[in-house]
Amino acid sequence: MGSRGPFVVLIGPPGSGKSTVAELLAAKLGKPHRDTDTDVENAAGKPISDIFVDSGEPAFRALERAAIVAALRADDVVLSLGGGAIVDADTRADLAGHNVVFLDVSVGEAAKRVGLGVARPLLLGNVRTQLKNLMDARRPLYAEAAKHTVITDGRAPQEIADEILEQLG
Repeated sequence: MGSRGPFVVLIGPPGSGKSTVAELLAAKLGKPHRDTDTDVENAAGKPISDIFVDSGEPAFRALERAAIVAALRADDVVLSLGGGAIVDADTRADLAGHNVVFLDVSVGEAAKRVGLGVARPLLLGNVRTQLKNLMDARRPLYAEAAKHTVITDGRAPQEIADEILEQLG
């Protein structure tokens, strides 16, 4: 699969395994892994949690949008997007025509993976409740943006990566 953007784009809620699975896929395929959350942190020179505190969510979303636009121009990478990236309608439109895989996960499993008190600004307070609310709101958007869906509950990242490769043919 030649150029024209990323080889595959992974989307999904916090705790779905996007970054972990993307790294595995990239290694299996011999392609670079790119993560837009990392790109945002590098561009801002600080962690996402600090961007939220210092500048607010709108400032973070603007940085995230710029990172996604740039990352979607990167040829033949395995790309993982931040959990909230698909909230932006322009991002969803930009994802059309790409190999987008939605890593779906239950609230219970995501809460276990995300843990408590981690640096995820939108999950402050009751992590499980916040996750459920985020996932309820975003699930239709993930489904809309994705060509493929892979359930990640109770599965090793390696199994998930293998299924993605099978789905992509």
